[in-house]
Amino acid sequence: MDGENRTTVTEFILLGLSGSPSLRLTLFVTFLTVYLLSLLGNTLIILIVLTDPTLQTPMYTFLGNLSFLEIWYTTATVPKLLATCLSEAVTISVPGCIAQFYFFFSLGATECILLAVMAYDRYVAICSPLRYALLMNAHICLRFSAGSWTGGFTVTLPTTILVSRLNFCGPQRINHFFCDSDPISKLSCSDTYFVETVGYTCTSVFILSSFLLTFSSYANIVATVVRLASREARKKTFSTCASHLTVVTIYYGTLMFAYVRPPAKYNFTIGKVVSVFYCVLTPLVNPLIYTLRNQEVKKAVRKVLAQKAFFFTRNTKKF
Repeated sequence: MDGENRTTVTEFILLGLSGSPSLRLTLFVTFLTVYLLSLLGNTLIILIVLTDPTLQTPMYTFLGNLSFLEIWYTTATVPKLLATCLSEAVTISVPGCIAQFYFFFSLGATECILLAVMAYDRYVAICSPLRYALLMNAHICLRFSAGSWTGGFTVTLPTTILVSRLNFCGPQRINHFFCDSDPISKLSCSDTYFVETVGYTCTSVFILSSFLLTFSSYANIVATVVRLASREARKKTFSTCASHLTVVTIYYGTLMFAYVRPPAKYNFTIGKVVSVFYCVLTPLVNPLIYTLRNQEVKKAVRKVLAQKAFFFTRNTKKF
């Protein structure tokens, strides 16, 4: 009995993205560049939202939360991805693997909730502008933000607990660059049917429900915008919503492809390629999309850069 309950494997080996050494080196440089740009872009947004009084609104508060989340979301997986590009095999302890599993899926769930909240914020602002100050005041905004984080880190607990109770007796090679659900289940010597069923059901219901809530908000926004008399107002509103929809489409599209399907249909090669989109690219795309056409953020960035340049020039003259 003790032998059955004892975990004989103490660490896993992440195989990462396969390929020749020269290809892995190219991928390392590419992913490192994207990772650093993602950290820089999201950090810049956080600093601007915190320091510019004109951006102390619910929309930018949620955007600051999203940027903070993206920093940790990409950090949960990309360092190991970079390590696998430099080495053919990278080890991770079983507890470390379970911890990565929990934080990755918790942050992903939090992002789903945040995107739904941001869509609701735009829905209220456009469809009920006279009630916006009442429905999205500072107190409610704080509750939405806290609820997103609490909900994201709570909803993944049951599945994580079930995964942590699995036995791993070998092999120990994970055909991925992080501890994803299906690759972990494939290595367990326990019966994983219940764990996979619970994980698949919870993930599918959560992703689809949050997507439908987000989509319904934007559907109502589009219906309202169409009725606007001013062509300029329609253009401005569509421009803002189009950027948000781009983020939603990229993120939910890859998530559904990866997780809203039966576990038996998992393909390791396709799974790793799709994972690159929502682990590496999306955290970089978010700050670009939310700021590229946003005149308020552009103005705030120019203001911050001008202040930094002024202080740098003044301090330089002192010497």
